[in-house]
Amino acid sequence: MSDLLDHPTKVRPGEELDLGRLKAYLRYHFPDQAATLDVRQFPSGHSNLTYALKLGAQELVLRRPPFGSKVKSAHDMSREFRVLAKLHAFYPAAPEVLIFCDDDSILGAPFYIMQPIHGIILRKHLPPELQLSPEKARRLDESLIDKLICLHQVDYVAAGLAELGKPGGYLARQVRGWIERYHGSKTHDYPEVEEISRWLEQNLPATQSAALIHNDYKFDNVILEAGDITKIAGVLDWEMCTIGDPLADLGTTLAYWADPSDPDELRENLSEVTTLEGSLTRSQMAEHYARKTGCDISHMAFYLALARFKLAVIVQQIFYRYHQGLTRDPRFAALPARIAALFRASLSAARGRAI
Repeated sequence: MSDLLDHPTKVRPGEELDLGRLKAYLRYHFPDQAATLDVRQFPSGHSNLTYALKLGAQELVLRRPPFGSKVKSAHDMSREFRVLAKLHAFYPAAPEVLIFCDDDSILGAPFYIMQPIHGIILRKHLPPELQLSPEKARRLDESLIDKLICLHQVDYVAAGLAELGKPGGYLARQVRGWIERYHGSKTHDYPEVEEISRWLEQNLPATQSAALIHNDYKFDNVILEAGDITKIAGVLDWEMCTIGDPLADLGTTLAYWADPSDPDELRENLSEVTTLEGSLTRSQMAEHYARKTGCDISHMAFYLALARFKLAVIVQQIFYRYHQGLTRDPRFAALPARIAALFRASLSAARGRAI
């Protein structure tokens, strides 16, 4: 299993860090470590950038905003650090943060340092050397939902996170906000946007409860234990965490979930891990959540439609940076096809009122 651990690679061109300034900064905070500094980058992800650092014998992880980002509020390093600093004690799967730096003279942007969490991250394609039996695939899916439920059960008031968001009117703000963000980063015309925008505005369900929500909970944001891949060791990427409707959080997870019966254009953009023999379907995932929490999931089609719309807009914002020449990452060139597929899937969920 050690070969399957999530490993960093060479830093992408255009996303290099100022090693001289960073080393001086780290040496000040970790004076007992040797002066050597090795920096590598975790290659996956399209938003905040994550680097693996080795200062002498000390292993660290650095998070910073993407280069050339237009949406400053989506990359608030201070907010993400404050959340994790309070959350780790109540939800140990959240990373343990160590240092926050708001001095732009070091790396040109705020950043923070955290402890690494070692384990396996399942990306879009399952590694050929990793074979999951139907039983293990099902247990893994149940563990994924159970860890999300644990997050939603955190007493966010006791954790000191009550000021993180305003649960009242959360869904209405989400719908309005993501529609506005789409138009603010528009580069192409997608014919589904007008209809799905109108439908979301007209079909807001009543919120049943408020909880601390992750807002991007999926397989490649969780770290699995190398010794037992059905157990979750850590949860990453907390940049969009807030207080809101927990079913919206579940909807986001389902928006990343492919069913075997989905159209090819949707499945090819989502993880194949969710279609393994024994895996739960989206409906079964929602039903598992409902059994464990007692929540009414009769409006899950709305939450799935909203989540797919949100994901399309997030990808659109990423593509906007590439379109404007603010990033050179070649992965971004093919994003319009993914955006179109997500908008069509959002409209399909709305029209069919099913997940």
